[in-house]
Amino acid sequence: MLLNKTIITERLTIKPYTEQDEDDMISLLTNDVIRKTFMIPDLPTKEKQQAMFRKLLSWSQSGEHLELGIYLNKRLIGFLNDVMNENKAIELGFVIHPDYHGRGYATEALRATINNLFNLGYHEVVAGAFIDNAASMKVIRKCGLNKVDKTEDIPYRGEIRHCQYFSIRKEG
Repeated sequence: MLLNKTIITERLTIKPYTEQDEDDMISLLTNDVIRKTFMIPDLPTKEKQQAMFRKLLSWSQSGEHLELGIYLNKRLIGFLNDVMNENKAIELGFVIHPDYHGRGYATEALRATINNLFNLGYHEVVAGAFIDNAASMKVIRKCGLNKVDKTEDIPYRGEIRHCQYFSIRKEG
């Protein structure tokens, strides 16, 4: 199933990465604000950052993983990716660069991606957020996902972080 087709919304384009996105992606992957709430491995050197970009670029272009850039006026400002994908259920993660927070871009991108996944035959979309990440939980709820009984304690950056999960199922 080809997951990485282009999605056009009112303001955004959601599509696979290109080689030209390397600097913007590295900016996302190394941003301290993003790294507080989105689990990204340490990438202390330029070589490790470039290697991670090449890996994500490969996934994005393969269609085997959902790995899509969120573009505003042809500029990469965020991304969506699959955390889990099995039995027509998929868990998504999402990031918007802090310079673009508070403008509805995450909601617009997540909502459009959920609709696309349902059109591709998925029956459930799941998302999780650390409980202290009120902004992500607000986006998740705005997109129609409801809190489920699943929670998880995840070690990240030397602390145990409590994660709450949400889900939406395709109607019909």
